[in-house]
Amino acid sequence: MRGRTARAYGVAVVFLAAAVLLGAMVGAADLNPLATGAALLDRLPFVHLSGGLSPLDQAVLFQIRLPRVVLAALVGGALSLSGAGYQGVFRNPLVDSSLLGASAGAGLGATVAIVAMGGADAQALPLAAFLGSLAGVAFAYLAGASGGPGTATLLLSGLAVSMFLTAVQTYVLQRSTQDIQQVYSWLLGSLSAATWHQSAQILPYLAVATVLVLLHGRHLDVLSVGDEEARSLGLHPGRIRLTVVAACALAAASAVAVSGLIGFVGLVVPHAVRRLAGPSYRIVLPLSLLYGAGFLVLADTLARTVVSPAELPIGVVTALIGSPAFVWILRSTRSVRT
Repeated sequence: MRGRTARAYGVAVVFLAAAVLLGAMVGAADLNPLATGAALLDRLPFVHLSGGLSPLDQAVLFQIRLPRVVLAALVGGALSLSGAGYQGVFRNPLVDSSLLGASAGAGLGATVAIVAMGGADAQALPLAAFLGSLAGVAFAYLAGASGGPGTATLLLSGLAVSMFLTAVQTYVLQRSTQDIQQVYSWLLGSLSAATWHQSAQILPYLAVATVLVLLHGRHLDVLSVGDEEARSLGLHPGRIRLTVVAACALAAASAVAVSGLIGFVGLVVPHAVRRLAGPSYRIVLPLSLLYGAGFLVLADTLARTVVSPAELPIGVVTALIGSPAFVWILRSTRSVRT
């Protein structure tokens, strides 16, 4: 068992490293693979290699391409980790952040910011999406808590809050039709404006959320057996759920604040990881983080190259991959416990 886990981690790390290297090399300006690898290694502490890249190629790599690759990895890891955490809380492989008000809240926040400012402001838009996402999850959790105990009540309240927020967003858009194109551009997701500053902005929130979720992996394994068993071991199911939901909401909100709405990552990646490494959340959570990061780097590489010099919204790419995978999940899931 220990050997299987070590192999799973090794494959995940290799997958992420290969995705990052491919994302750094592939683009409108072709970079030499060996020179690119040497240039990346040269930035590591105590490593000194002659990269062989021209000053122009170095500018492309470190100022344009690598910031986008790093941001894609952070966003993908955050979305996948939050999806795995939500699935552990609800004991349901068909749950992700979109079902608990996070995506709808972010969409409404971004829409209000665009309409109020007459366009997409680089500073206000991420903040509005971030606050909207957290508010959506908070409303859903409060509504679920007031409706009684149980994960089913919380999930249904999340669906109700998401539908309400989406309806409000539609009303706002109807009143400001001139901003529809900008709003839908954000809703489809994009990393085209990625910068090192954006990664630095969300990294503290993602670090806190990641640590909290990973520390609760063993607790989610106990909760998967049942609340009574968890209480008999001295755990508090309600407190665990609140902590994990809050941490997952923070991770998802940080991700959508800089990328827009990117679907299916938090749904498909954790399910695939469970197929590869087993059901234990002590393993599923960190592997979902690694595989989600690599998956979104590859999806973004595809988004910016498949119709080059134009660019596909990354949400379209993940939907094209995730929709068939979602059907596969539905067909392979024999029973869902709520």
